[in-house]
Amino acid sequence: MTVKKEASGHRSVQAEVEVPGTPEAVWRAIATGPGISAWFVPTDLEERAGGTTVSHFAEDNSMDSVAKITTWEPPHRFVAETQEGGPGPVATEWSVETRSGDTCVVRVVHRWFASTDDWDGQFEGHAHGWRAFFRLLRAYLAHFPGQRAASFQLMGITSGPKAAAWETLTRPLGLAGATAGTRVRAPEGVPALGGVVESSGPSEWPDLLLQLDTPAPGLAHLFPLEMGGQVFVTVRCFLFGEQAPAAKAHAEASWRAWMARLFPPAAPQPVR
Repeated sequence: MTVKKEASGHRSVQAEVEVPGTPEAVWRAIATGPGISAWFVPTDLEERAGGTTVSHFAEDNSMDSVAKITTWEPPHRFVAETQEGGPGPVATEWSVETRSGDTCVVRVVHRWFASTDDWDGQFEGHAHGWRAFFRLLRAYLAHFPGQRAASFQLMGITSGPKAAAWETLTRPLGLAGATAGTRVRAPEGVPALGGVVESSGPSEWPDLLLQLDTPAPGLAHLFPLEMGGQVFVTVRCFLFGEQAPAAKAHAEASWRAWMARLFPPAAPQPVR
């Protein structure tokens, strides 16, 4: 996705997706903490202008993204502004546009000011990333609308390359080369995982989205991300239903132990 550039130096990049549901149902999924947490990352959100939204990208809160809500117009539009991850303030606008046939278009637009092209690649990457997360949003609204998730996210870190890290994760699970519509069942000796592949990303931006029946009804999102010379291999599971909390506790422990063996932490370097 290309960056839109204006003569004034203002720039923007956007991504959008058509999803099932009324504007009110879609709004709950993108503009409330429980809704966002059911398909994205654990999020706290104050539902008002002047409120704060905090997205927790790591368990220890070391990768929190904090933004202030500057515009709040439910159920169609809100804007949040952050000082992080850009050349200056970055405004992210979310909008919900009604379409016929009980669907809506969700659009996210990042806007910033820059006098050089130095940040364009990063924001183009953000837009590509939203494509993958929007597949999760669409699957959530199609299969589990309005439900709260019992979720967990785990991350392994390796020196790469990204393709090798992705192969290391997916092959033991029986997911290497899996495409949309493939029914999968992980073999013995790895975390319990079964269901149908909803979608798979392109080779340059690989990811897998699964609709789960094992360990419980839900969604799983697996993907590698290159950043700072390392590859962060991420597994996110969103489980729904009465059995979800118990299933989550067991599954998280199993995945945590397996990921630690697959991507062992680097040994600390001796002090000289």
